[in-house]
Amino acid sequence: MDLFKSRTTLLNSGEAEEKRSEILDYFYKSYDLDTHLYDHLVDDETFYLRPEPLRHPLIFYLGHTSTFYINKLNISRLSEKRINPEFESMFAIGVDEMSWDDLDDKNYNWPTVDAVRQYRQEVRDHVASIIKQLPLTMPITWESPFWVIMMGIEHSRIHLETSSVIIRRLPIDQVRTLEGWEICPHQDEAPMNRLLEVSGGSVALGKSKDHPLYGWDNEFGRHEFDVWDFKAAKYLVSNQEYLPFIEDQGYKTERYWTSEGWQWLQYSGANTPLFWLQEGSAYRFRTLARIIDMPWNWPVEVNYLEAKAFCNWLAEKESKPIRLPSEDEWYRLHDLHEIPDQPYWQEAPGNINLEHWCSSSPVDHFRFGDFYDLIGNVWQWTETPITGFDGFAVHPWYDDFSTPTFDTQHNLIKGGSWISTGNEATRDSRYAFRRHFFQHAGFRYVEAEQPLETAEAMYESDTAVSQYCEAHYGATFFGVPNFPKECAEICLNLMAHKPKKRALDLGCSVGRATFELAREFDFVNGLDFSARFIRIAYQMQEKGVIRYELPEEGEIVSYHERKLEDFGLTGVAERIEFFQADAQNLKAQFSDYDLILAANLIDRLSKPKQFLSTIHERLNPGGLLILTSPYTWLEEFTTKENWVGGYRKDGEPYTTLEGLKDLLRPYFAMIGEPRDFEFITRETARKAQHSVSQMTIWQRKE
Repeated sequence: MDLFKSRTTLLNSGEAEEKRSEILDYFYKSYDLDTHLYDHLVDDETFYLRPEPLRHPLIFYLGHTSTFYINKLNISRLSEKRINPEFESMFAIGVDEMSWDDLDDKNYNWPTVDAVRQYRQEVRDHVASIIKQLPLTMPITWESPFWVIMMGIEHSRIHLETSSVIIRRLPIDQVRTLEGWEICPHQDEAPMNRLLEVSGGSVALGKSKDHPLYGWDNEFGRHEFDVWDFKAAKYLVSNQEYLPFIEDQGYKTERYWTSEGWQWLQYSGANTPLFWLQEGSAYRFRTLARIIDMPWNWPVEVNYLEAKAFCNWLAEKESKPIRLPSEDEWYRLHDLHEIPDQPYWQEAPGNINLEHWCSSSPVDHFRFGDFYDLIGNVWQWTETPITGFDGFAVHPWYDDFSTPTFDTQHNLIKGGSWISTGNEATRDSRYAFRRHFFQHAGFRYVEAEQPLETAEAMYESDTAVSQYCEAHYGATFFGVPNFPKECAEICLNLMAHKPKKRALDLGCSVGRATFELAREFDFVNGLDFSARFIRIAYQMQEKGVIRYELPEEGEIVSYHERKLEDFGLTGVAERIEFFQADAQNLKAQFSDYDLILAANLIDRLSKPKQFLSTIHERLNPGGLLILTSPYTWLEEFTTKENWVGGYRKDGEPYTTLEGLKDLLRPYFAMIGEPRDFEFITRETARKAQHSVSQMTIWQRKE
C-alpha cells in the first residue's frame, strides 16, 4: 500500500521548494494513513465503544489528531483560523492520563462520525494550504515555522499506534480485516532463549538542536553513562517462553510482583497476557482484527508490571540477577550492532515502519549479529522511568509533551513495534507509558550486576515554573504579601454572606489561590492552559508536596520543598479538581460558579474581548467575577486590535479599565472602586520583578 513504508523527513538538506513538496507528501500520507486505520471498524456505533476504560472511545482519537493541527497552528501564530471551536476544545485534551475524572462520559456529547470526518477533511485542506504558502528556509530547526507542521505530522503517527492498540481491544465482531493489512503467516514453535555476553562501555544520548531529524523535547540535551558488562537474552521473550510463568502460578504468587504490580493485578483480575484468549485448555491470540491460533514463536505482549514479575520469577528460578534492561543498557546493545537509522535504510532491518507485516512476527526472524529484534516487532520495556537529559527544555508550542511524565511513574519503551513509523522508528525516540498501560510491547531480559539508579521525580527546573512555585508557595520579598493568597482572601471576604458552593480559579498557574479558596468553598476548579503549571498543582494536590530549584547566582541553584500542611491547607485537596483548559474555549462542564477569579490572565489571552464577553455564561446570577491584571499588553500575546485598552481611541487615551467597563456593562455591575496590589516575581537571589496589578470586582446582574 502506498501509504505504508514512508519515511520521516530530513530537515537539514535539500532545496526549499523540494523540501516543501516532500513535507506536503509526508503530511498527506500521514494524515490519510491515520484516517484509513479507522476503516477497521465495522460501523459508526463502534466509535463510541470504550474497550479501554482509561482512554476515551475512538471517536475522540478520530478528532484529536486533526484538532491538534489547528490548536498548534493557533498557538504558534501561523494561523488564527478556527474551523470548529467546539471540536477544538472537546478533542484537545485528555488523550490518556491527564485526569481520570475528565474521562467521565457525562462531560461529553460526542458528535456524529460523519461530522468528525467532514471536519477532518476541512483540516486536511487547511493544513495543506498552509504548507503550500508558508515561507520556508533551510534548514528547518526547532525555531522554524515548519517545525509546527512536522510536530503535527509526527503527532498523528504516534496516534496511529495508540489507536491501533485500542482497536485491538474492541470485540472481534466490531472490527474487520482490510486488504493490505496482512498479518505474518509464520507461526511455529519458539526457539530456546539464552543469555549472551554484551561488553560494557559508554553511551552518549541526546540530540543537538542541529540534528537532521524532527524530535520531541525529551530527545534533546545530553546524557552520558558507563555501562558495565552484562548479558542479554538472544531473543525477545516469546509466548512460549512466557507460558511456564503462567503455569507456575505466576499470576497468583505475590512475591514475584512489585507492590504496584500486585495492586494492579487485584484490580484487573488478569491471569494471562491481555491478547491471549483461553478456549478450554488451549490458547488463541488476538491480532489487530483477527483471532488466530496461538503463535508461540511471536513475542509475548505485556505491560511493565507483568514483564517485571516474569523477570523476578526467572531470577528466582535461575538464581541470577535477571531484570529488564535500563535505557542505557538497551542503547549499549543497540549501538554495538551499528543499526542504520530510519530514514536512511534501504529496507527496514526489523519488523517496523509497516514495511513487513501488520502484526508481530517470529522472535527469530530478524537477525542483528547474534541477537534478534534489537528494533521492531514489539516495543521493549525498560527499568528506566523517563526524565529529561541535561539541558532539557520544553518546546513553547507543546509544553506538555514530556513534562507530565517526569514523575517516576512512566517507564521508557524502546525499539518500536511493527506499526511504529516516523519519529517512533528512529534511534533517538523516547516514549514512556505508565507501567500498567498496554502498547504493542514486550520485553527482553538481561543478567546484570550493575545497580539501577533510584528513580526520583525531577526537581522542577523549568525557569518559569520554578518562579511561579516560589511566587505561590515560597518566601515573601520586600514586605509584599503573597499575591495569590491575598487574592483568595479578598474573594472569601467578598463572599462572606453569599453562597460558596462552586468557585473557578481561571489561570490558576500552580494552584495556591485554588487551595486557599477551597478552605471555604464546597468545590473549586483550577484551570490553566499550561500543562507544566497544572502538573505542579496536581502534584501538590495528590502528594501534598512539590520540589523545585531556584537560580541563586550564575550556575549555583538552591533546592526547595513545600508542603500543603505548611500553609494549613491539609484536607482541602479533596474539594478541588485541576484541569488543563483554554480560558477562551472552555468545555460546557465549567459553569454554574458562584465565584470566578481570573488573576493576571486577560493580558496574556489572544482574544480577551471574546473571553470577557462570554464569561458571564459560566457564572450564576449574583455571582462575582474578580479580575486582576497589570495591563501589560504585548503583541507577542495579544494583537493590538484585540487589546482591551492601553491605546488611543478617537485620538484620546483609552484605558483597560474603560475597556472592561464597556465590555462587561451588559452583564455585570462593578462593585466598589479598583484596587492596586503589588506582586513580586523572583528571578535570582538579588533580582526580582516588582509589578502592580489592578483588581476590579464585578457582580453578575440578576
